[in-house]
Amino acid sequence: MGMQIARKLSEGGHEVIAHNRSKAPIDEAVTYGATAAYEKADVVHAFDGEQVVLWVMIPADVVDSELEAWLAVLPQNSIIIDGGNSDFRLTAKRAALVASKGSVLLDVGTSGGVWGYENGFSMMAGGDADAFKKIEASLQTLAKPRGAYQHFGPSGSGHYVKMVHNAIEYGMMESLAEGYRMLKEGPYDDMDLAAAGEVWQHGSVVTSWLNELTRQALAENPTLEGIDGFVAESGEARWTLEAAKEKGIPLPAIQTSFDVRLASQKGEINFATKLLAAMRNKFGGHAINKE
Repeated sequence: MGMQIARKLSEGGHEVIAHNRSKAPIDEAVTYGATAAYEKADVVHAFDGEQVVLWVMIPADVVDSELEAWLAVLPQNSIIIDGGNSDFRLTAKRAALVASKGSVLLDVGTSGGVWGYENGFSMMAGGDADAFKKIEASLQTLAKPRGAYQHFGPSGSGHYVKMVHNAIEYGMMESLAEGYRMLKEGPYDDMDLAAAGEVWQHGSVVTSWLNELTRQALAENPTLEGIDGFVAESGEARWTLEAAKEKGIPLPAIQTSFDVRLASQKGEINFATKLLAAMRNKFGGHAINKE
């Protein structure tokens, strides 16, 4: 999503400075109107003394190392936005670290997948309210035409809302995958799954963007040939279940959907897990393990 965010901001009239750990994405961002910054110091220099606003879209497991590297070069009064899927408990600690260096960390959990550029992003923010107001114009651009954003409270609250969103997503995906498996392996041979999905998309209770993407995947590959059924987990359902356990809140649907993914990684695969992998590819561009 980082490239789509850079492109949407640039085309929306914002000045974008593009940096990445590898060169090719920077060069691509330049074609959308961004300014290239091949080193972290180049990013700071490009702001020419103005307040630095840095939007970071990276995997959760490298946030700490990247944050440390950025804090070594960023001037005080910078605003750092963590737009990825970070553990909200770590976000609060990271915000305190950034504050000790004289800057601000905002958490802006971002959803929209590979469709965000076209449809608009859904953004869930937490952190300093004044810093949020300074970046709000960028969020307004990123939300167009059908996205949305909201500030939810102190550091970590944005990532918390995004975490719960992703856990709900696990449960919804699992329910759809199981339902389509019932059609596939039920008492009626050669059922047209994509046709069923098409009907469901017109006025039924399960009408949704997720069902539409599922229908598309089945129309393109009715037997899900070539998909091995391994389903990755991003960490967010795991964190949600940990937080729920601390609060004594049972989450049976989310727990089951999480367990299915773990089992798939041990070889327990079927038509439903193959469809889960196909869904992830459709909305997020996640790689599919081939048979």
